[in-house]
Amino acid sequence: MINIETTNSVFLFIDIQEKLVNMLLKNKCAKKAEILARLAKILGIKSIVTEQYPQGLGSTIAQVKYSLPDSAKFFEKTGFNALSTSGILESIGETKNVFIFGIETHICVFQTSLSLLEKGYNVFVVKDACASRETDEFKAGINLMEKEGAKILTTEMVVFEMLKSSKHPNFKEIQALIK
Repeated sequence: MINIETTNSVFLFIDIQEKLVNMLLKNKCAKKAEILARLAKILGIKSIVTEQYPQGLGSTIAQVKYSLPDSAKFFEKTGFNALSTSGILESIGETKNVFIFGIETHICVFQTSLSLLEKGYNVFVVKDACASRETDEFKAGINLMEKEGAKILTTEMVVFEMLKSSKHPNFKEIQALIK
């Protein structure tokens, strides 16, 4: 069984940017990413944010950017695999559990997840905080990541795994995020 704690986990936000979010049709990815950003801020979970070619695709959407912990690290990238960007792997460091989500599931989330798995990390793909323009692409990305060893979960699963109990001092504040 994998030990998941706020202290041994990192949230990796992949390209939740203005133009990418706007191309999605009625997708809940942005809202779920905002919940995870707020969770990270409240519980002090290490957070890393990538932005694919922000000059063309815009920056991370405001509702996510301004919900993140002050310590969140932002990286501009042009490669699809986030680990090909200098500094990201070093920022993840010895943290063993990587919770990854964002846009597009079948490209950047997929390539980064496989690279993390190859490097021995426990990879958790937060399915409802991921998105692709096409449903078939999304499903193929999720299915292959799971087949390769990534654990697939949802935002609420992450929230309650981090809380562990209704006795957690931030329980009510965090529970309000998902209501």
